[in-house]
Parts: sequence; C-alpha cells; structure tokens
Amino acid sequence: MESRPRIKNEEQYEALRDKGYSKEKAARIANTPDSGEKGGKASNYEDRTKKELYEQAKKIGVEGRSKMNKEELIKALRNN
Repeated sequence: MESRPRIKNEEQYEALRDKGYSKEKAARIANTPDSGEKGGKASNYEDRTKKELYEQAKKIGVEGRSKMNKEELIKALRNN
C-alpha cells in the first residue's frame, strides 16, 4: 500500500481526486485550515503588489513565478 502524508479532510481529498486533481494539490486543499468555508476576505489580485502576488504564488507552488510579471502572476494564480 502506498504511504502518503496524513490528510485532515479525507472526504474532501477523495472528492478532489475524483475530480482529477493531483494528489499533491488535493492534499494541499484538504489540509488547508478552514477549507470548504466561504471566503470573500481576499482583495482583488489587481489591487495587490507584485511582491504580494509572488508570495501567494510561492505559497501554492506556482512554478516559474520568479520570471513572471504581475499580469502573468495573476493569470497563474487564477488558473491554480
């Protein structure tokens, strides 16, 4: 049997895997505190600085972020 890190919300993890999410992405989402709760507190990406966008991209593991401009970071964050 394959070993994997502990998943905090198994039901959400399995639902995400069924939707085609990778194991890594499904685990990140399922292990996020307050996952599944309604958000709405974040500011628009356009209102953030490039540095703030870069830090968010780093947090979620966007590859190639160091070479992206602000618009590319926004697009990458929205598609992740």
